[in-house]
Amino acid sequence: MKAVTVRLQPIVRNINLPTVLTTTILPGDSMETLFMATQVGEIFYIGNRDIRLFLDIRSSIIELGADGGYDERGLLGLAFHPEFYDNGLFYLHYSVAGTQGPGALPKDFHPDPCDPNTLNLKWVNRESLYDHIDTVEEWCLQVNGMPQKRRTLLNLRRPFSNHNGVNSLNFSPETGKLVLTTGDGGSGYDPFNLSQDNMEIAGKIIEIDVCQNTLINNPPVVTRFNELPATIQDSLTVMAKGVRNIPGISFQRVDNQYMKYTGIVGQDLVESIFSFGSYQPIPVTELQDSESHREGLVNFGWRGWEGAFPTSILEDCNHNSSIDKKTIAYYDEAVALSGSRLKPLTSYFHQDKRPDKFEGTALTGVQPYMGNAIPSLTGSVVFTDIARKESQSPVRGALAYTRVRPDGKQNDFSVIQTDYDFGSQSAYYVSLGTNLNQSRLFLGVYNSMLVTDLNQGTIFEIV
Repeated sequence: MKAVTVRLQPIVRNINLPTVLTTTILPGDSMETLFMATQVGEIFYIGNRDIRLFLDIRSSIIELGADGGYDERGLLGLAFHPEFYDNGLFYLHYSVAGTQGPGALPKDFHPDPCDPNTLNLKWVNRESLYDHIDTVEEWCLQVNGMPQKRRTLLNLRRPFSNHNGVNSLNFSPETGKLVLTTGDGGSGYDPFNLSQDNMEIAGKIIEIDVCQNTLINNPPVVTRFNELPATIQDSLTVMAKGVRNIPGISFQRVDNQYMKYTGIVGQDLVESIFSFGSYQPIPVTELQDSESHREGLVNFGWRGWEGAFPTSILEDCNHNSSIDKKTIAYYDEAVALSGSRLKPLTSYFHQDKRPDKFEGTALTGVQPYMGNAIPSLTGSVVFTDIARKESQSPVRGALAYTRVRPDGKQNDFSVIQTDYDFGSQSAYYVSLGTNLNQSRLFLGVYNSMLVTDLNQGTIFEIV
């Protein structure tokens, strides 16, 4: 694939860690406006070349970074209704203040293929053993210019603090529904196998019909679809399962259909970008029906598969310190899913000594690019990793791209070089966004991995 070099053009400096970068057209305007959501609970926009506060829900966000500064909770999703210009509706996904629990397990989980007890754990006492509650809300921009909450769509109890997804809300141009991407609930290795259980909300991509009135403005806190009231179940369909952790989903019109792109953050081995066109969403009310219905779901393969590879436990090799010993963690699950899982479009590795690649840490964004300003990238799928493992202090993130092959087979990727000088500061690439027609790309960079290190973010346009 062709080598590409781009420039990073700063738009906004000194903001908190950006989780969502998106655009919409404000009522009364004719041009798109860039919006930026921060993990701590602020939403800003660019107006007349100034950064302006749109909404501040910091008091509603769970206390972040209490255990050392790194955190995967907070304001995780922001999406504007396709008819926002006329109806003012937008949607938020965040971790709720005052909902901190002890967690679902007393210690870190590590599967042992020799001990069946570690392979068949169940999440018990869910109402007391959980980490926090996430909520999905509908808001409206009133005629006076002030946003106001209208209703709550979902309240989700999460077992652990991590793997909640990020950039987790988008609208499907195919169905007009709000799409919510949820991680597997956290810890590591999905200890309760929530991602493969059809009735578990964790580890799924969910479509929400926001036009449907559920008549319930304050839904119960749940973990499973069948715990929801019937009217809410009627408003939900499931697009995909087998998700570990996910930086959102994006849609690209190709001829007469839409391609869907997403990425799955890996465990210890590999980060993966996926694409798919046709799919068969299943109404939540039919999830418990026949196996034929269940087979219609797109399945990313976790926890049996980590991208294109059976999920492995990595250990030091006694005979050679330069390599790792790899043991399949869930052999039976890997076998069962080997023929039905969706295969990645491309993958990149945590260890990769090839001179034209990089060693990844965690995928943070996947976006198609349809603009003409960077001709070498037109029609490609751009993705970001938070930090190159091979980069020494100061740390640098990674920007790369791939393409969908005409034959549908897996493809390689190429690193995108940037000419920006970050100086002595670290540059973690924490988010990737685009405008409405995907002709512009926006990159969120943070100088620290810690959400408690405030005001260290910069938003760039990739040009």
